[in-house]
Amino acid sequence: MSKNGKSKVFDLHIFSRLMGFAKKYRLSFVFTCVTAISLAIIAAARPYLIIETVDNYIKEKDAEGLLFFTTIILGVLIIEVLLHFTFIYLANWLGQHIIKDIRIKLFDHVLKFKMSYFDKSSVGQMVTRVVSDVETIAQFFGQGLFMIVSDILKMVVIAFVMLYKNWQLALISFAVLPVIIYATKIFQAAIKVTFQQVRTQVANLNGFVQERVTGMQIVQLFSREKIEYDKFKKINEAHKAAHIKTVWYFSIFFPIAEIISSIAVGLLVWYGGLNLALDGSVTLGEITGFIMMVEMLYRPLRQIADKFTTLQMGMVAGNRVFEIMDTHESVSKEGTIEITSLKGNINFKDVHFSYVKGTEVLKGISMEVNSGETVAIVGATGAGKSTIINLLNRFYEIDSGEIAIDNININNFTLKSLRDHVAIVLQDVFLFSDSILNNITLENNAISREEVQTAAKQIGIHDFIMSLPNGYDFNVKERGNMLSSGQRQLISFLRAYVSNPSILILDEATSSVDSHSEKMIQYATDKITMNRTSIIIAHRLATIQKADKIIVMDKGNIVEVGSHKELLKKPEGYYKNLFEKQFSEIVEKI
Repeated sequence: MSKNGKSKVFDLHIFSRLMGFAKKYRLSFVFTCVTAISLAIIAAARPYLIIETVDNYIKEKDAEGLLFFTTIILGVLIIEVLLHFTFIYLANWLGQHIIKDIRIKLFDHVLKFKMSYFDKSSVGQMVTRVVSDVETIAQFFGQGLFMIVSDILKMVVIAFVMLYKNWQLALISFAVLPVIIYATKIFQAAIKVTFQQVRTQVANLNGFVQERVTGMQIVQLFSREKIEYDKFKKINEAHKAAHIKTVWYFSIFFPIAEIISSIAVGLLVWYGGLNLALDGSVTLGEITGFIMMVEMLYRPLRQIADKFTTLQMGMVAGNRVFEIMDTHESVSKEGTIEITSLKGNINFKDVHFSYVKGTEVLKGISMEVNSGETVAIVGATGAGKSTIINLLNRFYEIDSGEIAIDNININNFTLKSLRDHVAIVLQDVFLFSDSILNNITLENNAISREEVQTAAKQIGIHDFIMSLPNGYDFNVKERGNMLSSGQRQLISFLRAYVSNPSILILDEATSSVDSHSEKMIQYATDKITMNRTSIIIAHRLATIQKADKIIVMDKGNIVEVGSHKELLKKPEGYYKNLFEKQFSEIVEKI
């Protein structure tokens, strides 16, 4: 795509970038090209042999020579079939290997993105880029580029043979060539735009379906089936319209191309037959062979338009993939210090942060968490509690200030080693469609089944896991839907525990569970926070009471710091007011 947004018939920049991925497979690439050249030469040999056979053996009634040349033609056909098989296999083999490399590079690039990128990106559109668009790039090589090269080579060789055998018949055959080339050029320019629209509509459709399937519970809970159905119909209609537009161009171009090539055959038969009858300057074999060669000349030209469309689709898809590859949303500063061990002292020094530029979420936060200390952070929704956790793990970059662990700026740590030493239990637990064991270890070979079972017994959830079918091998299905929210939460506690983190973070980990699960989670919390620096964001009284220190936040500021008892003693204190509102029933029982 050009910078001004206009579509190019052929984008050389995108083409060169896609070809750059073929460098790794130079030998296969060269061999495919050699096969294409050989295929072009051997294809042109057939009509040439037909001319010789008709003029020298059929016309002369030479049965022995006819048998000999027929055998040669049969041999040429067999060689052509073998070459064609080799060419198609190599072209598609190369395409699949190249897109494998592109997928790996693209996925590796996406893995390094900051959370802010995913906050503003559609999951469905992302899946379309990584899966559907990359697969289209495979067609760029397998069905587009090499097929076009092969067809062009065939046309060049056929044209040379035609000129060599009879230049007059050749010129007659070429008479309509400018017309079909012009029609092809118009078709290519028009179809490029329509395929961009098709890819956009595919991404929109994928994004819509993915969101609605994921949120089906909300759709049905609020009786939005009819509304979402109507929305889907509109998006599906736009998707259909984009495809129908491509069908429209194809339905116009191919009949026109067929008529033009038929006119070329008609002119050839008229001129050749006239000369054969009048002065014999044209032979019957030449007319027969040239009819074959006209078909071989114009059929690839018609197919090239279709294959050039595939080439353009590949470049459109390549452009969309490269947009992600060219997106620099990864963490800006990758540190060099590999963490081997942490004491767990955490310091926030005048930290300012905003998700949207100009709208600060944290307004100069300064706080300290000592090694082995359990600190609770409380405050109203939107106060900035979860933001602190996101920044500690470097999911986002701060605007100003400093965050340090053990008096070392976290920007100086490598991201992997930092996150290896910090474990988080979130309110909304995500489990993969896999076994409980793999969801706990995340397929870390350093964590054995025995270690997981021992840890599960220590925090009191081994019996719960063993009560499930297949125990630790029980498949929880997509997002852990086979388990209750409390059970998923317990699995996430165990996942955090077996990683043996230096710093543990619990983000509203007990806010949406039943009383039985809460007791198990509370027991697990006591176990995994023991002798470990812990930050707890919670509204549950039992968790807050046991914290060594409570940090109270309001509108991006720290307004109070102290223990539970100290904060309750403050007259008209923010925490006391918040406590009395949220836990009035518990206060009455006390």
